[in-house]
Amino acid sequence: MCGIAGILDVTGPVARASLEDMIGRLHHRGPDGRGFFAEGPIGLAHARLSIIDLAGGDQPIHNEDRSVQVVFNGEIFNHLELRQALEQAGHRFYTRSDTEVIVHLYEEHGERFVDHLNGQFAIALWDARRQRLVLARDRTGIRPLFYHWAGRRLAFASEVKALMALPDMPRRLSLPGLGETFTYWSPLPGNTVFEGIQALPPGHLMVIDEGGPATARLERYWDWDFDPERIESHRSAGDLADELRELLIDAVRLQLRADVPVGAYLSGGLDSSIITSLIKHFTDTPLRTFSLTFEDEEFDESAHQQDMAAYLGTEHTALRCKRSDIATHFPRTVWHTESPIVRTAPAPMMMLAGSVREAGFKVVLTGEGADEVFGGYDLFKEASVRRFMARRPASAMRPALMDRLYPYLRHSPAASRVLAQRFFSEGAEHLGQAHFAHGPRWTTTRRLWQFFAPEVRQSLAGGDHLAAIAPHLPASIGQWATLNQDQYVEAHTLMSGYLLSSQGDRPAMAHSLEGRFPFLDHRVIEFANRLPPRYKLMGLTEKYLLKRSMTGLLPESIRTRTKQPYRAPDSASFFENGHPVDYVADLFSPARLNDAGYFDPKAVGKLFEKCRAGRAIGFADNMAFVGILSTMLLHEQFIQGKACS
Repeated sequence: MCGIAGILDVTGPVARASLEDMIGRLHHRGPDGRGFFAEGPIGLAHARLSIIDLAGGDQPIHNEDRSVQVVFNGEIFNHLELRQALEQAGHRFYTRSDTEVIVHLYEEHGERFVDHLNGQFAIALWDARRQRLVLARDRTGIRPLFYHWAGRRLAFASEVKALMALPDMPRRLSLPGLGETFTYWSPLPGNTVFEGIQALPPGHLMVIDEGGPATARLERYWDWDFDPERIESHRSAGDLADELRELLIDAVRLQLRADVPVGAYLSGGLDSSIITSLIKHFTDTPLRTFSLTFEDEEFDESAHQQDMAAYLGTEHTALRCKRSDIATHFPRTVWHTESPIVRTAPAPMMMLAGSVREAGFKVVLTGEGADEVFGGYDLFKEASVRRFMARRPASAMRPALMDRLYPYLRHSPAASRVLAQRFFSEGAEHLGQAHFAHGPRWTTTRRLWQFFAPEVRQSLAGGDHLAAIAPHLPASIGQWATLNQDQYVEAHTLMSGYLLSSQGDRPAMAHSLEGRFPFLDHRVIEFANRLPPRYKLMGLTEKYLLKRSMTGLLPESIRTRTKQPYRAPDSASFFENGHPVDYVADLFSPARLNDAGYFDPKAVGKLFEKCRAGRAIGFADNMAFVGILSTMLLHEQFIQGKACS
């Protein structure tokens, strides 16, 4: 895992100093070395976290005649198989690095080299003969890649802070980007919260040929596909469960490839328990596990973690997280997420990554992605109940169905019959739309808009957050099963924009730790996309086939456990006996709010006092508090230039 940066400037040579400034901002992503390539209009820079071929894998990497150069952030898990095929085709390698297969694949297949990669990656490849730059991002958006056009110059990097190293980079937050974040939890694919800066969407290539921006092509090379013609309805659950288990075993084996020790997260839930169990039972990798625990019982899963660690006999380390720890680590968390966040959950994840790195590990496997791939979220069950209620409003089963949702929430929307009726009936008019499942979540989050300053609200007025998602959906989505529609929207909003970024790549790479996600192996996704929906969500039992595939490999208490999503204390973390943490009091002061200009000081003041008194209720209050705080920190760090170390 690494950091990359570069400049394509068709008007003149690229200054080495600019590349050094950019890559210097990414030292945390690659503390083990730096490399540069500058020739004519192109400049490439690389900060290395050495994991494969420790002695010989320095980048940029080139082909035999040095006409193709590449810098790369990520891992190619099938590099050994690719290398063998390429050597048989006559290609000569000078390293053992997984990076080198990229240049030779490009020689063989051109831009479609990405089709052959099993991995997580952000790639910048320069073809000197064609004067062509190719940027590529992995299928699900695990690794980030941002870019900025300034006339005929393109700058790109793994993180926004590297782009900000360039002196002419605009330093303004994007109001549309803030509006999207305060609706979908992150900007929509391709967008960011910074004016003039774009993100390469997951599963996309950008190709710029000689001539610069006029030749730029943005192309999707892969996407989630739930074609009804490919659903394997004729196969038995037992047969599919056996195939899934073998596929997951292979995905785990591939992702354990490294020349450094590999650890695993163990949350106590089903997904991380599956990964650790497969490591234990089907590989010879020593199993070392790590977890988070909380002083608040509402969030703590330590009992389940201990049960699983004892079952596997793993050497296990648990990191205890207090509310005060979240407040302490939150500013640095925002510095690395580079986006407002509406929950504090990334802060404990960054703490955990730090403890894993201190234990001597550079790589960790996690269970992220299983809920999106196999239908594990409460949102999917909630949507099923809402669809049932919309179609059968007089059914006597409604109360029993609502009682089965959100048992872990202190302020569950199902706790009150009146509130539940209102909540589950919300958005019924959108029953036939692909965004139906997500309407309540987006509406709840969008209530944060009430805290925007009047001029910000006026700037954003007229936008339809439901219509805005339509351009990001495939034309055929209406032909898919409703659960598959829900999965697609989830994978292209919350997962890629927030979970894999603010809770994935960013907190881990803040400590030079590479996270790997076997459930997001594209072969696993493509297999799951062919499953009949009933094998994902059977009634209100989530991840049915995944659980069945693990029979005999997990304790029954873990295998059949109901999903409890990872959460952390929110607004309460920033107050001690009614007294706010110093930096929080400062950022929420009317003077600071007025100076930044994003929020209405009067409305925010009322929220602040409500949270200070411990009267924040449910998601809306807590998301608003955390969202405002993180936006103010982002403004201070990136717009005012007060970087957080």
